[in-house]
Amino acid sequence: MPSDHFWARFSNSLGARGLRWAGKLNVPLYRLSGGRIMGSVGKAPLLLLTTVGRKSGQRRTSPVVYLAHGPDLVLIDTNAGNERLPAWSLNLRANPEVEVEVGRRRQRVRARVATGPEREALWRAHNFQYAGFDEYAAKLRREPSVWVLEPAAGRGD
Repeated sequence: MPSDHFWARFSNSLGARGLRWAGKLNVPLYRLSGGRIMGSVGKAPLLLLTTVGRKSGQRRTSPVVYLAHGPDLVLIDTNAGNERLPAWSLNLRANPEVEVEVGRRRQRVRARVATGPEREALWRAHNFQYAGFDEYAAKLRREPSVWVLEPAAGRGD
């Protein structure tokens, strides 16, 4: 199993196009195996995030490293150190009502950006789980957003 540091270097070497290609391969394997195949990066778990494209209106699914925080799920949009925001982050800003898959469980959630002390605490907890985020952030001119996905009331499987 590769270390978090290895994955940070490897994912940076892929570039944006390589990350998109890897994501397209990841989604069907994750779904087929219920997350047993391609369901983690080192020790950090992956979920599948399905957003609605802000321009296309089409559903888009992306594998994203997450932190479980009580009933909430936490994402960070470092895009593996690429300056461009990941499309999923832009789509969350346009429409925060999304679906996640963790293993075989699908759930509707509502996304919001954490700020202030909450953001700092979630960043530290997430970075403790997957040490690549500090390395990615050091390469960026923008401040990465910390997204909190809260269960949508009365919606889920």
